[in-house]
Amino acid sequence: MSYRIAVRALCEFAAKAGDLDLRFTPSPTALEGIAGHQLIVERRGEGYESEISLAGHYRQLEVRGRADGFDTRANRLEEVKTHRGDLARQPANQRALHWAQARVYAHLLCVERGLDQISVALVYLDIVSQRETLIEEHRSAAELREHFDSLCHGFLAWAQQELLHRRRRDEALRALSFPFADFRQGQRPLAESVYKAIHTRRWLMLQAPTGIGKTLGTLFPMLKAMPGEPLDKIAFLTARNTGQRLALDALERFGARPAGSTEEAAALPLRVLVLTSRDRSCEHPDKACHGESCPLAAGFYDRLPGARQAAATRGWLDRETLREIALAHEVCPYYLGQEMARWTDLVVGDVNYWFDMHAMLFALAREQQWQVGVLVDEAHNLVERGRGMYSATLDHAAFRRLKPTLPAPLKRPMSRVASAWQALAEEGGLGENDDYRVMQTLPGKLIGALQQACSAIVEYQSEQPIALESELQRFAFDAQHFCRIAETFGDHSLFDMTRQPPRGRQRHAGAQLTLRNVVPAPFLAPRFAAAHGGTLFSATLEPEAYYRDLLGLPAEAPWLALDSPFDLSQLEVHVAQRLSTRYRDRAASLEPLAERIASQFQARRGNYLAFFSSFAYLEQVADRLAERFPAVPQWRQASRMDDSAREAFLARFESDGEGVGFAVLGGIFGEGIDLPGERLIGAFIATLGLAQVNPVNEQMRARLQTLYGRGYDYAYFFPGMQKVVQAAGRVIRSGTDEGVIHLLDDRFARREAQALLPSWWPTPRFDG
Repeated sequence: MSYRIAVRALCEFAAKAGDLDLRFTPSPTALEGIAGHQLIVERRGEGYESEISLAGHYRQLEVRGRADGFDTRANRLEEVKTHRGDLARQPANQRALHWAQARVYAHLLCVERGLDQISVALVYLDIVSQRETLIEEHRSAAELREHFDSLCHGFLAWAQQELLHRRRRDEALRALSFPFADFRQGQRPLAESVYKAIHTRRWLMLQAPTGIGKTLGTLFPMLKAMPGEPLDKIAFLTARNTGQRLALDALERFGARPAGSTEEAAALPLRVLVLTSRDRSCEHPDKACHGESCPLAAGFYDRLPGARQAAATRGWLDRETLREIALAHEVCPYYLGQEMARWTDLVVGDVNYWFDMHAMLFALAREQQWQVGVLVDEAHNLVERGRGMYSATLDHAAFRRLKPTLPAPLKRPMSRVASAWQALAEEGGLGENDDYRVMQTLPGKLIGALQQACSAIVEYQSEQPIALESELQRFAFDAQHFCRIAETFGDHSLFDMTRQPPRGRQRHAGAQLTLRNVVPAPFLAPRFAAAHGGTLFSATLEPEAYYRDLLGLPAEAPWLALDSPFDLSQLEVHVAQRLSTRYRDRAASLEPLAERIASQFQARRGNYLAFFSSFAYLEQVADRLAERFPAVPQWRQASRMDDSAREAFLARFESDGEGVGFAVLGGIFGEGIDLPGERLIGAFIATLGLAQVNPVNEQMRARLQTLYGRGYDYAYFFPGMQKVVQAAGRVIRSGTDEGVIHLLDDRFARREAQALLPSWWPTPRFDG
């Protein structure tokens, strides 16, 4: 059995040394890199070969990759790298890595074409000036063979360990059984459909009712498929952190356990990694990511082999375990996690790790040519999350706060940004009574000034530490993201300006600039295509056309809705057909809402959730209930709640408890929480969940109307009803639960709203 590895991965494993150093960043975008490589090819002319597929072997290793270029006339192998900023500031270990890659490609080319010697060159192209720097050396085939053998020898012991791990893992997965005596009702067809999708290399849109056991039912077939497809990785992606805990619980049921657990001997040999964001992982947020500033970056690559081996041995790498290992070896926990994404079998993380513009897992999968099976939990959230990933905002107020603190080398480039920004606000027509405007063209002068400012910040950063949490660092990230999103601007997005009032002695209003994605489909489609296959699953994936249009799924991706395992007798549904919760009717609705909640509570005492469209409305109704019915216990969601406050809110829902928890629809308690049995016996939903009618949402409605002919439904109605059904899904969680749902608005009685309620619900009772 051979072990296949990409040239870049081999070199990064065996040739990287020294400090972690992010100063010579940001690297060019993928589009800039492609354009730079094309420019080099054009400059070389005839006799120049590009993108040459090469492969070679060393004992059990199969090494593959694509060389950037070969000049046949000069007998020169070229490794092309695009960059920003002064090349003299490039870290030495980064240059050494580039040389290692170039020499491996040169060796593979010499073997394939029978060359005795060859020139090897690093070609650096500055994407701003388009100036080319060529650094060349001459090597014999024997020297290159020795270099290649040395790298492979350094990796061989790890490769043998990996082959043994895969053999043990695959044997265990082939023998893996479902962790219960039988499937829940509906869970077997769910698992079969997921297995069929990955086996046929397709994506599946799966709507399965809340409480059916979707996490277990999707993970089991994906694990069973891993040896046979074969899959290099499984990615379990969530839009909310609560879904990650459910995934880890399911994996423990299958036998994947943290090292040191009481049942470790029976553990499934599956390496599991939980990816955590940099801001949550960083031990020194006041320091910059390089060895002269952060102690965990100094000598990072020298200590990485020990940390990597310890992490691979432990296998179960949740946030706490990863931090423990990293600190024991004095390396950065975040970047240890990034490294271990290469060497684990199943990754649990946020959807941005695959679908975002800078998605690490997606980039690794393409670079390493992995076959990845992807599961996306609560996939209805991917529309809004996708929009956020491919939108960018520049805040003028934050920029103004930054200006007085700028170091001298940055004052001139940032002044150019300020001038271009102010001119755009004035020329764009944001007058005294004009607070919002959509622009038809991109701000070319401002984008050019931002690009120059970013280059200046990169050069400054190479000499002076910039803390992760500093205002300057945040502006640099925002500006870089804005410029990159601008490269992809099209009908799927809007460019708008929003007035920001002057502060203090400022004479002019500022303008917040937003590149606002409306349809993420063009960006998400390549992410779907890059996977071996996968499943989007949720209790709310209707209407089918809405999700197909906005997510960009392949045309051949099937849509499947599973029947509910629950009985009609378990649930009562009431619709208040003479009650309006529209904004203009809020004051008049307070009394009837309080009476409805109190009446239901008195009829059956227990725990209830009451959902509202805003915190202000929530407070008004809760106050009225407390005033009129003080005997009804209540607790309220706050606008900002940390983890402990959220846990305290949910802890009030005890099996023998009584009271009403007030929450905002679409918030943290509207989905992804599990309160089975007597912990929750009913819900009141006093809103259709419609987005606020404002200039931004109206522009999105207009664009969606132009693209799909259903602007109101796509911008307001469908997303709102999805939130309603998700919130109502908290009530019935198992075959023994019984509960009641009150839909408190006359619009719920309309045919179009009724059509979007779950098909298994009983016929609603229409109350006065």
